[in-house]
Amino acid sequence: MDIKITKTKNSKLKDIDFNNIPFGKYTSDHMFVMDYANGEWGNFRIIPYQGFVLDPQSKALQYCQCIFEGMKATMGADGVPRLLRPNLNIERFNLSAERMCMATVPEDIFLQALKALIALDSSWIPKAEGSALYVRPTMFATESSLGVTPSDTYTFYIYTGPVQPYFTTPIKLVTERKLIRAVPGGTGEAKTGGNYAGSLMASQLAKQKGFDQIIWLESPEFKKIQEAGMMNLFFVVDDKVITPQLTGAVLNGTTRKYFIDILTEKKIKVEVRDIYIDEILDAYKQGKLKEAFGSGTAAVVSHISEITHGDTRMVLPDVATHVISNMLYDEINGLRAGRIKDTRNWLVPVEVNP
Repeated sequence: MDIKITKTKNSKLKDIDFNNIPFGKYTSDHMFVMDYANGEWGNFRIIPYQGFVLDPQSKALQYCQCIFEGMKATMGADGVPRLLRPNLNIERFNLSAERMCMATVPEDIFLQALKALIALDSSWIPKAEGSALYVRPTMFATESSLGVTPSDTYTFYIYTGPVQPYFTTPIKLVTERKLIRAVPGGTGEAKTGGNYAGSLMASQLAKQKGFDQIIWLESPEFKKIQEAGMMNLFFVVDDKVITPQLTGAVLNGTTRKYFIDILTEKKIKVEVRDIYIDEILDAYKQGKLKEAFGSGTAAVVSHISEITHGDTRMVLPDVATHVISNMLYDEINGLRAGRIKDTRNWLVPVEVNP
């Protein structure tokens, strides 16, 4: 793949305090861009970070043909940037594309683009363990037409930005029993913008009541647990870990996959199945609910301190006692930092030219 590279003449790197990098506030110097037309991808380029000129009638704006991914690049002690299982993100991106009737991106092109951009902006990768260079591949429809049909043209781009850990304190959740994020057969499994827009009202209402985020329950009964905000959910009940199965309404999280694989490898009981809120209430009342946590690219692990369902407020044990979630957090961060040996061959190095 022949990538034309145009470097910025005024790097923003000098303005960054790596000890204070709130999530999503800063973007790196460059972005990768390519275009889809006549059935193929072309015009591969890396350019200074900048805006797009978009036709007001674009199908991205009119019909929300837009998808994205969330990844991280980290720097090991040896100074080599690495990606963690990027094949999972590429696979999920293409599944999202298929669900939204958009063009897919060949894995080799996707991976080359990631490596080229991260290599160029490797100086933006924070060195502190738990911090990372957040990587956001995105694709949107560019065809100008009011016809309700898939676009014929698309733009794919990747930008990056340095981030610290997302949630640094345990979070309080409340179950949502009126609004709906997704249902089986819908677009809940796709990382498309409309899913996130549709979740905002419930999250805002929860925050007004003093909660950090919500637990989505599947309609119309509002009993089956789906996920927390935009994170996959895990519960530790007695000596086993349980997490909702994928139904088409639950995001197929890459971090979720890491956790299930690690738990299975360590011979810790893990069940992937339907989970109902009444089961969690019963486990709490019996003193069997040991931990609850969310998983996602941004936070890796989001410890949950409280869950409120109706009139019941479940206060979970202190985070320091959470054996499973703390182990998983340490495993992923230690792997990315090079502190834990990569025996699974999950890490993909990025070659940086001197």
